[in-house]
Amino acid sequence: MKIYTKTGDKGQTALIGGRRVSKADLRIDTYGTVDELNAWVGLVRDQPVNAGRRNLLKEIQDRLFTIGSELATDPGKTIKRALPAIKPEDVFLLEQAMDTMDAALPELQAFVLPGGHQSVSFCHLARTVCRRAERLVISLNNQAPVDELVIQYLNRLSDYLFVLSRMMAQELTAEEVIWEPRV
Repeated sequence: MKIYTKTGDKGQTALIGGRRVSKADLRIDTYGTVDELNAWVGLVRDQPVNAGRRNLLKEIQDRLFTIGSELATDPGKTIKRALPAIKPEDVFLLEQAMDTMDAALPELQAFVLPGGHQSVSFCHLARTVCRRAERLVISLNNQAPVDELVIQYLNRLSDYLFVLSRMMAQELTAEEVIWEPRV
C-alpha cells in the first residue's frame, strides 16, 4: 500500500467518519498542532537527560495520539469502532509527576526565560506548542463540543512541560535565567 493517495491534492482531507473538509478547517489545524506537539515531545523524550522519563514521555505521546483521533473524528457521525479516550487518571499522572519534580526544585520566585541548554529549550518549545494546541481546542470547542478532559489534559501537559524544563535545567546544571523586567 502506498502512503500517498492523491485524495488531498485539492486541499481537502477526510475526517474519521468520512466527511471531507478543507485542510484549512479549524479541526484540521487543531489536530495538526497536536501532532506537532507530539513530535516535540518525541524530541524531548530523546534527550539523554530524560532517560529515566522515557516511559512517561512515551505515555504522553500515546495520549496525544488519542487526542488527535478524537479531534479527527466528525462530531456529527456515529463511529462503528471504539476510539481511545482520555481518562481522569491521565491528568492525575501528570499532576503526580509534577509534584515529584516540584519537591526537588527550588521554589519559583519569578518568571523563567526559555533557554540555558539546548535540551531545556526543546522542552520550552514543546510547552509553547502545547499552549497553542490548548487554545485551538478551546476555539474548536466553541464550534462543536470537545471532551473537557482533552482541554484539562493539554492544560496540565503544558504545566508539566514547564516543570520538566526546570527539572532538566537542574539536572543539566544549566543556568535558569530569571526574567528581570526593565522598569
